[in-house]
Amino acid sequence: MSTEILFQTHLVLGYVAWLLCLRAYIWPWLGSMDRGAAQRAIATLHSFRFFGLVFILPGVVSPDLPASFATFAAYGDFATGVLAMLALLAARIRQLFWPFVVAFNIIGTVDLVVDYYLAIQADLPAHAGLFGAAYVIPVIYVPLLMITHIAAFYFLLRPHQNPSRFPAEEATAS
Repeated sequence: MSTEILFQTHLVLGYVAWLLCLRAYIWPWLGSMDRGAAQRAIATLHSFRFFGLVFILPGVVSPDLPASFATFAAYGDFATGVLAMLALLAARIRQLFWPFVVAFNIIGTVDLVVDYYLAIQADLPAHAGLFGAAYVIPVIYVPLLMITHIAAFYFLLRPHQNPSRFPAEEATAS
């Protein structure tokens, strides 16, 4: 099996596994909370995005990992992580908390979308070994990050109702 097919398979299965986990465990848990608590839980996960700096750490990734991808991914993750931490620090100050929540979700989502674009432009799926020890980030961690950004936007845009229901269940229950 080619490197590209293996990478794409890992990536797709990462999304499938996290969506199954979301439906069974994460969504009922987040949905049972008030909007602020749900956003704090999501911000806590994203506060670890400083870890993306490994894309520019020699010895963790190949020196041949394209700098255009590595630098943007590293600093986009870092910025998102700092904004998520600021949201957590400002949790008791509504006027600061909500703008930080919006900011880390917008910056984080844009970061991931641009990372996908840059990875495709650099043909990284065919050269996934360049990720070295950081291979787990795009195939395990990134799907969770993208899914939780979508959940965060859902909680930002929709009033808190039917706390433990998954959105797909709401559509079929109508």
